[in-house]
Amino acid sequence: MKTRSLLALVMTGAVALTACGGGTTKDSAAQETGGATNAAKADPNAPLKEGLKITFLPKQVNNPYFTVAQKGAESAGTAVKGEVKATGPSDAAASSQVTYINTAAQQRQDALVISANDANAVAPALKTARSQGLKVVTFDSDAAPDARDVFINQATSDEIAAGQVKLISEAVGGSGEIAILSATPNATNQNAWIEVMKTELAKPEYSGLKLVETAYGNDDDQTSFQKTQGLLQAHPDLKGIISPTTVGVAAAARYLSSSEYKGKVQLTGLGTPNQMRKFVQDGTVKSFALWDPSKLGYLATYTAAALASGQITGAEGEKYQAGDLGEYTIGAKGEVVLGPPTVFTKDNIDQFDF
Repeated sequence: MKTRSLLALVMTGAVALTACGGGTTKDSAAQETGGATNAAKADPNAPLKEGLKITFLPKQVNNPYFTVAQKGAESAGTAVKGEVKATGPSDAAASSQVTYINTAAQQRQDALVISANDANAVAPALKTARSQGLKVVTFDSDAAPDARDVFINQATSDEIAAGQVKLISEAVGGSGEIAILSATPNATNQNAWIEVMKTELAKPEYSGLKLVETAYGNDDDQTSFQKTQGLLQAHPDLKGIISPTTVGVAAAARYLSSSEYKGKVQLTGLGTPNQMRKFVQDGTVKSFALWDPSKLGYLATYTAAALASGQITGAEGEKYQAGDLGEYTIGAKGEVVLGPPTVFTKDNIDQFDF
């Protein structure tokens, strides 16, 4: 990819979508994060095992964002000489992933890479799977920390949310009514970002912006399209929409591009360049943001291989090599960070292909 060097430079930072209380001993801290205990020691010099079986479980299949992430996961699988099996539900309901988690454990897979639809709904199944020897890596959207080994975070909540508010403020000229078009009501990452957005909007520099509604498109294209229409009908003075979901922002852009609101109601969010290129070029969208999902999938899968090989256990401070992405360090609460999003505009969007 042309932008590998650029993206490598911008990918720093950490996000904490969940928080836990905990003790001060080494064991209690490790148990809190689903990481190492005294009974499990990492060997950073251990070779990666060949032939590892890794299940890749996105929030839903046929979602463009996760299709790109899957390609990265498969690339990592090839690099570690393992087998990556992609599977998942067609909807993003809270408990829709449980069956697939159970199947991965029953098939005695070595590791599971999952973007959780609901932090708590999948936790019991993940805990059972881990007790049977399955290593669990969450990415994009975390599960309860004691239900996984490591969480691969794309960026910090502050970076993502503050960036979205800044982009919509710039697009609407700093004042007016705005709305949020989210994914599902229970999406861990979406809800964390929305809370930070509300905090940002309370700052003096954004006093001219008024959040009038948060709608949920359930990460479904048609539902998101209809919710966009509903927001515009319910709020005739609406000036802008933030949609921090790749499905939602593309659906909203499609509606706006062929409506009387094109150029009048501004849109930003999180989307892939290939999804959004035509809407940027035709003036429907001025700017939006995202990290590289393929690198997120790659890092999550490489981390799963390192766990299954005993190079790491998920304890804070452990370091490991993640193939082409270089060295990473596990942070607090078992988190590893990919980096902050890149902002795409008409000036740079053609430099990216994903």
